[in-house]
Amino acid sequence: MSELTLDDADVRAVLQAALSTGGDFAEIYAEDKVSRALRLDDGRVEDVISGLDRGAGIRVIQGRRTAYAYTNVLTRAALVDAAKAAAAGLPGEAGTQVADLTDRRPPLEHPPARDPLAVDQHGLVAIVQRAEEAARAVGPEVRQVTIMYSDVRQSVFLANSEGHRSTEQRVRTRLVGQAVAARGDVIQTGFEGPGASQGHELFDTHSPERIGRLAAERAVTMLDSRPAPSGEFTVVLAPGSGGVLFHEACGHGMEADIVAKGASVYAGKRGQKLGTALLTGVDDATVPGGWGSFGFDDEGTPAQRTVLFEQGVCTDYMSDRLRAAELGIARSGNARRQGYANLPIPRMTNSYILPGADDPAEILRSVKRGVWCESLGGGQVDPASGDFVFGIAVAHWVENGELAYPIRGANLVGDGPTVLARIDALGTDFDIRQGVCGKDGQNVPAGLGNPTVRIDRITIGGTA
Repeated sequence: MSELTLDDADVRAVLQAALSTGGDFAEIYAEDKVSRALRLDDGRVEDVISGLDRGAGIRVIQGRRTAYAYTNVLTRAALVDAAKAAAAGLPGEAGTQVADLTDRRPPLEHPPARDPLAVDQHGLVAIVQRAEEAARAVGPEVRQVTIMYSDVRQSVFLANSEGHRSTEQRVRTRLVGQAVAARGDVIQTGFEGPGASQGHELFDTHSPERIGRLAAERAVTMLDSRPAPSGEFTVVLAPGSGGVLFHEACGHGMEADIVAKGASVYAGKRGQKLGTALLTGVDDATVPGGWGSFGFDDEGTPAQRTVLFEQGVCTDYMSDRLRAAELGIARSGNARRQGYANLPIPRMTNSYILPGADDPAEILRSVKRGVWCESLGGGQVDPASGDFVFGIAVAHWVENGELAYPIRGANLVGDGPTVLARIDALGTDFDIRQGVCGKDGQNVPAGLGNPTVRIDRITIGGTA
């Protein structure tokens, strides 16, 4: 995939036009993105979609005010017109000059070992068919199987009035399996959906057969489930499954725009101990091949590893240029945007609870009565209070340290700070999951990860 570049003379002309009415800072974010998606539903290829998105956004900042305009035409005239449109939103007298442009190389790159583009439509159909066949082979109770493949190849060009100029190539691949199993009037679903900033080498560790089989096995397992109990119990989160809890209940409240508004339960808490001393949580855009990884964020700040909690102490927030200045903290490289038509905002990348020193098997054996959570579903969280409700997609009741039987209809109910304080064991193991995070109308890929986590007490909302 070729790099997207713009001529230096054109870039300077556009940035100077953006600063013509008194802006302090201006930038160009241009992208060329090719995406493909294929959906197989019950043996039939229902959707084959490919798309090309190309354009640029021009941002001007004056103090804490921002103006933005974008165009899908990358000619000098169109870009200058967009720059003038943005500048018109910040009237004043020109003063800032454009610094000499200097090439910056991404500190981290994720080149695909096996380019997805080398596989044509027939090859992609074969991949999803392999996953479906494996799901069907789990047993006759598997009634419906949906397999979805997607890849994205994005070339990003970024230049700003401070002299930054960079290009970056980003490739992501994902394969999702969903299965429905039925026995009598009981119907259950299963899901598996790995992805990475990789090409088709993803399938070396996550074969299509494995993806389809795991989705179907989870659906079939849940056919034997019983209604979940209600009350306060010990909960053990399986590796990878608790990442979404940390992402939603804690991560969003650590994003600097929410903190700056005073709309986060973690606002003003830097340096305070909120969680158990066992807990260290990070947001890390430098993970090789990570689903949420990159070289530069969408403002040109190098990818970083930001420690959010260290031994239970709130240590930092995830910031972009504007909110870092507002809060008086360093930029953490968390400015992200869905595309050129969107402003960058603070977003998570790969948010992980780091492993501890406890034996995962012993963590389970320590539970007298509680819940083993293999997979979380959707939920809701209020960043201002930290309160959350999460559905549990796959879970087992634990009796005397052993998995007794699967349970269904369970919800986790609590708040972020309380859960952090009640973590009393962290396993030496670790696993990751992948998701698409929505915020302010923008969707971006976000990685999730954790070891085996034991929460001493948390409310389970059930139906039993």
